[in-house]
Amino acid sequence: MHSTTRLNIEKRQIANTQLDTLPAVALAPGQARLQIERVALTANNISYAATGDLLQYWQFFPVDATWGSLPAWGFARVSESLCEDLQVGERIWGFLPVASELVVQPVKASAHGFTDGIAHRTKLPMVYNEYMRCAADPMHRDGYEDVEALLRPLFSTGWLVDDYFFDNQFFGAEVAVISSASSKTAYGTAFQMHQRAGVEVVGLTAPRNKAFVASLGCYHRVLGYDELDQLQAQRPSVYLDYAGDAALRQKVHEHLPELRHSSSIGASHIEKIGGSSGLPGPKPQFLFVPHQAAKRVGEWGLAGLMQRMAQDWQRLTARALDAAQPWIQVQNHEGGAATQAAYATVLAGQGDARLGHIVSMANEGA
Repeated sequence: MHSTTRLNIEKRQIANTQLDTLPAVALAPGQARLQIERVALTANNISYAATGDLLQYWQFFPVDATWGSLPAWGFARVSESLCEDLQVGERIWGFLPVASELVVQPVKASAHGFTDGIAHRTKLPMVYNEYMRCAADPMHRDGYEDVEALLRPLFSTGWLVDDYFFDNQFFGAEVAVISSASSKTAYGTAFQMHQRAGVEVVGLTAPRNKAFVASLGCYHRVLGYDELDQLQAQRPSVYLDYAGDAALRQKVHEHLPELRHSSSIGASHIEKIGGSSGLPGPKPQFLFVPHQAAKRVGEWGLAGLMQRMAQDWQRLTARALDAAQPWIQVQNHEGGAATQAAYATVLAGQGDARLGHIVSMANEGA
């Protein structure tokens, strides 16, 4: 039997990685093997690693007490099946390990997709256990897989963050301040919020990224982190913290006495994460978007949620792929060593904000 290779992350020291190759497991009746074609590596994956124990991300593709298998979003193809609901050759979109393959146990199969019902995932957030058949996926277009892998999960997160604030009437705020504004999840959120009447969307970013963030057209204003004093302090505001930078959070809270709500969402500045003791204003609340997704599925059904997202997704991709000024320049990385290097680049957070990293270990262990 062939082997499988995965990228493992040390849970307590997420800069440490290893390539782990082991014999592929034999399928049980009702299971299928997915050959993972490609996944995206973004700041979102760094957040998964940083909060892997707290938010159970290490439990989706378990390794052991020290190491975790890094989750990512992307595409796979059914390479072997003992499940009558999945045919060999079918292409799938969903939550995958950074690895060469994954064994799933499809349940609740429909024309659109299935749920992985493998035992250790049944108590984990359902949104990560849902897989879509590419042939019937309203958000998929053949030939756009790289951009889809890079932007779709982050857009979906951003869409739900915007929906959460809309659902809560923006907590009475007139201004939404978004840190780490160059990150893909942040500008996916801003893309949606920019359309909301009565809300000014302000992006905070590193000075080197100001021109890029301004070029997106998603923010009404873009400020460098050193320009925080240009925010109008007396306007009712909300803070969307995608940076996870404790010192920046402190400055924002101190500068905005009319801050109505503070959400902690991401952690792109992983080296600066800190607590919230001693902060003036509202206590930061962690926003776990699967809760908002579950709420909307309960109200609209999964098909209704997907339909609403798909409409906005098509608008965003049309803008992101604008030939005159595209948002994304894709870099492809093939093989285990190249995947490790790409992870290190994303973790360092110093690369070109326009670059998007796609990795594949599909041929490892074959």
